[in-house]
Amino acid sequence: MTTTTQTTSHWLKTVGFLAGPCLFIILLSSLHIEALDPKAPHVIAVAVWMVIWWITEVVPLPVTALLPLVIFPIQRVFSVAEAAAPYADPIIFLFMGGFLIALAMEKRNLHRRIALNIIRITGTHANGIILGFMLATAFLSMWISNTATTVMMLPIALSVVDLLQDKQENVSENYRRFALGLMLSIAYAANIGGTTTIIGTPPNVVLVGYIKQFYNYDISFGSWLFVGVPVCFILLLATYYLITRVLYPHHLHKLTGSDTLIQDKLKALGPMSRAEKLVAAVFFLTAVCWIFQTQLNDLLGGNYLDNTTVAMAGGVLMFILPVQTNPQHYILDWKSTERLPWGILLLFGGGLCLAKAMETTGIVELVGKEIAGEGKLNLWLLILLLTTFALFITEIMSNVALTVIFVPVVLGIADNMAIEPLFLAIPVTLAASCAFMMPVSTPPNAVVFSSGFIKIYEMVKAGFFLNLISIVVLLLVALTIVRWVYG
Repeated sequence: MTTTTQTTSHWLKTVGFLAGPCLFIILLSSLHIEALDPKAPHVIAVAVWMVIWWITEVVPLPVTALLPLVIFPIQRVFSVAEAAAPYADPIIFLFMGGFLIALAMEKRNLHRRIALNIIRITGTHANGIILGFMLATAFLSMWISNTATTVMMLPIALSVVDLLQDKQENVSENYRRFALGLMLSIAYAANIGGTTTIIGTPPNVVLVGYIKQFYNYDISFGSWLFVGVPVCFILLLATYYLITRVLYPHHLHKLTGSDTLIQDKLKALGPMSRAEKLVAAVFFLTAVCWIFQTQLNDLLGGNYLDNTTVAMAGGVLMFILPVQTNPQHYILDWKSTERLPWGILLLFGGGLCLAKAMETTGIVELVGKEIAGEGKLNLWLLILLLTTFALFITEIMSNVALTVIFVPVVLGIADNMAIEPLFLAIPVTLAASCAFMMPVSTPPNAVVFSSGFIKIYEMVKAGFFLNLISIVVLLLVALTIVRWVYG
């Protein structure tokens, strides 16, 4: 980061740090809206403070998310118990269970074995290697952090690139384009893969929590797959074609020695250990229970399984299944949870608490009415506008913060236009994960940018076209598959 950039960032953070509480005080003392609950100005003041601090990131995002827990009881918007309840919402534990399963996969190297085998299957042709990395990255990002997936995939990709540099001659520009395409493909596949499942990326979990809170409706893991899988497949295909055939074709063919490299890395892992097999079994069982939840409940004769119960069961099993009995040693120990992203869980809780306050004081309904107007916008145009706004805004701010702030507004618009809320909310939520243009937009983008093979204008160019493709895909999916699944 240059000195000028650091100075600008420091200046913005200073302004944000002061503007948040100052605007809070000003709004608290001057704002009055007759159409709303008397407590609404308090909620709006807190919301403005939180939005400013979330955008400028003057303090860690989870710290900002704790403001409602402190301020709402003082303002008598909620009691302490009411303000604290969203921080222990079932959706929080759904994500926690998913995190625990992901930690076990990482600790026992199952994720690395899966990735290497997928890459091995796709062959040693240059484009086949790119496709293999994309498929492996996307699949792992469905279940574990896209950041962790990218961090794991990058050194493997760099090994392949180094091999190409050693083996090939007089192909400097083609070599550079291959390396560029491979790095971009990994970052984009990590972002896209997370959209496939409920636990794949934080914005999806935020939406599920809001739908449960506002409408007492559970989005099942299986029903989400009907939407997520087509979106993932189409965007991965578009990304692969755009990078390898349109923007950065490299004209390379079989990469001599790449198959040996992958085989060597697999050999280094050795045979599957007992711990790895146990993690694979729990992972498979959890996925089956999520996907076939409705059918299993029918067999059991009651609603015994839900997303959260299944996730936490999988997480708990990681602590109680013994890898060896003498001495006792389990898949996970409690020390492993130091790497669990507790801050994300607090961020969800703060968002749910703020949304609950906005709903109970009538703010969401009023904003929805104002934006919806007379309700004359066509559904396709409304989806297009909201999705485009969310997709390009997420290039400059956290996708979690965006969904926490914007999804309640979208739900309010849907209610006031008598539209099924998920018709609008799902494409907007998925758009929040489609940040492809800037290195700072998502952690995967930043990770691959650090490789040194990507110039910023190259990422912006590829990301801009991919953003446009994403908007079209999300619009079409919203008008077809989403309406079919949730209509």
